[in-house]
Amino acid sequence: MVDPVVALTEHVQQAMAAGLGAEFAQADPVIRPANKKQTDADLQVNAAMALAKKAGRKPREVAQAIVDHLDAPDLVESVEIAGPGFLNVTLKSQWIADAAASMIGDPSLGMTAPQQETIVIDYSSPNAAKEMHVAHLRTTVVGDSLARTMEFLGHKVIRQNHLGDWGTAFGMLVEHLLEVGEGSDEAKLLLTDPNAFYRAARAKFDASDKGEVDSDFATRARARVATLQGGDPESLRLWREILELTKGYLRRVYDELDITLTDDDIAGESSYNDELAEVCQTMEDKGLAVMSDGALCVFQDEFTGRDDKPVPLIIRKSDGGYGYATTDLATIRRRSLQMHADRALYVVGAPQNLHFRMVWAAADKAGWIKGTEPIHVQIGNVVGTDGKILKTRSGDLVSLQSLVDAALERAATVVAESRPELDEQTRATIAHQVGVAAIKYADLSVSHDSGYTFDLDRMVAFQGNTGPYLQYAAARIRSILGKADATDPRGPIVLTEPAERELALKALEFGAVVNQVGETLEPHKLAAYLFELATAFTSFYEACPVLKADDPAVRDSRLALCRLTLEVLTRGLSLLGIEAPEQM
Repeated sequence: MVDPVVALTEHVQQAMAAGLGAEFAQADPVIRPANKKQTDADLQVNAAMALAKKAGRKPREVAQAIVDHLDAPDLVESVEIAGPGFLNVTLKSQWIADAAASMIGDPSLGMTAPQQETIVIDYSSPNAAKEMHVAHLRTTVVGDSLARTMEFLGHKVIRQNHLGDWGTAFGMLVEHLLEVGEGSDEAKLLLTDPNAFYRAARAKFDASDKGEVDSDFATRARARVATLQGGDPESLRLWREILELTKGYLRRVYDELDITLTDDDIAGESSYNDELAEVCQTMEDKGLAVMSDGALCVFQDEFTGRDDKPVPLIIRKSDGGYGYATTDLATIRRRSLQMHADRALYVVGAPQNLHFRMVWAAADKAGWIKGTEPIHVQIGNVVGTDGKILKTRSGDLVSLQSLVDAALERAATVVAESRPELDEQTRATIAHQVGVAAIKYADLSVSHDSGYTFDLDRMVAFQGNTGPYLQYAAARIRSILGKADATDPRGPIVLTEPAERELALKALEFGAVVNQVGETLEPHKLAAYLFELATAFTSFYEACPVLKADDPAVRDSRLALCRLTLEVLTRGLSLLGIEAPEQM
């Protein structure tokens, strides 16, 4: 057991049972890391305040009873009752050292795996034949980090890229593809600049629809929608060609950002098309949906508008078409009844919260959610330094590719200035790793439901709470181990200096933090932990000579601490989707 909180919990619960009664044996001892501004202790036990009323005693009396029966000589150095009944616990340095040494070389890094779940994660979800824009950045980065973390925790993860690949716009796109030619340069824009292809089709459609040009393009586009949705083989062939080109574009973006989504993870809107009529019919048969102004709607008393009347969830439009609500009903039904998900995570913008709650409530009433907890992982906005959502001069959302290009360009400048002696190829590799880290860490270091500022100067800095700073810390440790020519430093670890002890104790928190991310779905807590670990290493390195240590045993111990820190840093960064370069 390397988690100090878990290790202490067992002993405190035994003490509570002995001192307060058997009914307290499983009570939560409420153990937290101690506030270092108030005490030198390592952990704080807050059980006395929580249990005082039930035990019929004053908090300090409860605290004293726990102390009197606490029997953990190998773990606990000292216990102090503070304030109204807090227990400040100092752990034995030898226990910390042994626990830290046991993590070295352990693939799980001492983490206790939770009970395995099947977890569906819906993220990224761009539109086919359109370029990804700034709003896709956060869902893609946060969703991918959650997928990586859940897999490390041992869960079965099913990635779902809910691609917008169906609907009225595709009639327009198919007709435009026919006019420009399937092998033309214009068609290849779907692979390199899908927005240009889409805008050209839209401009042609609008001009035709308004009679500004002598063309029946709009008429043909509308007719194409009907033939496409009716299963016309030629229309479907052209639609698939557009999708294949779109997939090529997505692969390029995902590869550049090191996102783990693949073509196999695409479960677009079209994949639910054959189920939508049956979804509507079933909802109607169950008495959950009724006709209203020509549309089929679900009215639920718990969702009311300003007039205190239920807000309609439209599942079939008055023209007979289906919308997002219909598709999302089919989606949660499949994820629950077919995929048997324990949790279904929707990493989607915060404004969609009401929509999802209405859909899930309706699906639950229909009996389509069995043993599945649908969760909206709400995503905030990316804003510029002026605090406004990033848009171009024309008013469009800034493209994701332009943000990536800007970060990579800035990173290349920083690396060229800091490491001019490196060859061009090496600098380019490092610059790419640094640029991607800058983007991802800026996103993941703040709560996913909050907005964050896209400030390149801050994001690519090698100092401060940034991705490149953590990469630099890992590279510096690699340099130390390389100079020591230490192929497998494992200690034993001996903790004699405060900075050594703090670093080892911080490393022991890794498993608990990752488990917490798996429960709360908050990657920013892992990012914050890694920054604290890197900061603790900096303090250790400044206070404790490693390569120049006088005593060989101390040198070996400190090299082992370096290796442990590197393993935790690189693993933690990998869960955020960030590489740790060999050199910086």
